Amino acid sequence: MDFNFRFSTESTEASLRERVDSILKKHKLDYSIAWTLGAKPFLSARGRLAKTVVEAAKKNTGRSAELETTGGTSDGRFIIEICPEVIELGPVNMSIHKLNEHIAVTELEQLPKIYLDALRALLP
Repeated sequence: MDFNFRFSTESTEASLRERVDSILKKHKLDYSIAWTLGAKPFLSARGRLAKTVVEAAKKNTGRSAELETTGGTSDGRFIIEICPEVIELGPVNMSIHKLNEHIAVTELEQLPKIYLDALRALLP
């Protein structure tokens, strides 16, 4: 069997291992497990980066951004240990990661403007 645990910061790799082991032992199963940790969960501070990006998005789209984590698996997990803040920014659409994925051209044109305004505000 293969398992893929996507866990929050409320759990740890060790606590998941202990829980699985406890359940299997409770049922007196003969088993062997090869564990691989593919990614750790993370939380990013809401500081200057988030504030700056939200302001740049509002300026360029006229809409207030919502900071949330419903976008799926994040590549932020690869850099959170070396960055004090991580934020991911992109268009929201119903076709994301599907056949014929697409966005409106106007949204595509807004993205570099948001990035540029955020960089100008963040860099001296």
